[in-house]
Amino acid sequence: MKYIIAFVTASSEKEAEKIADGLIDAKACACVNIIPKVKSIFIWEGKKDKAQESLLIIKTTQAGFKRLKALVRKLHSYTTPEIIGIDISQGDKQYLDWISSVVRGV
Repeated sequence: MKYIIAFVTASSEKEAEKIADGLIDAKACACVNIIPKVKSIFIWEGKKDKAQESLLIIKTTQAGFKRLKALVRKLHSYTTPEIIGIDISQGDKQYLDWISSVVRGV
C-alpha cells in the first residue's frame, strides 16, 4: 500500500473546515490538520499577489488521492486550488495501517 500527504490551501479557516469535513465524511482521507493564517505570496495571472490562507495537511492512500482531488475541486472556492500530493516513504506501521483502514479507494 502506498500513502500520500496532500497539501491544500484554502481562502479561510471556515473553507478549510468545510473541505476537511467533506473529505473525512467521504472517507477520502484519514486525517486533516488545519493550520490557519498561513501567509502566501505567489504569482497569479502574471502579477505578484499575497493572501492569508489556511493550510490543510491531509493523510490518505494513493488509491484515495484521485477521489480526494475531485472532492477538493468540488468543495473549493478557487478556480485552480492547490492540490499537491507527496509520497510517504516511511512511517509508523500502526499509523499507516490506520490510514488504510479508514480510506476508501476509488
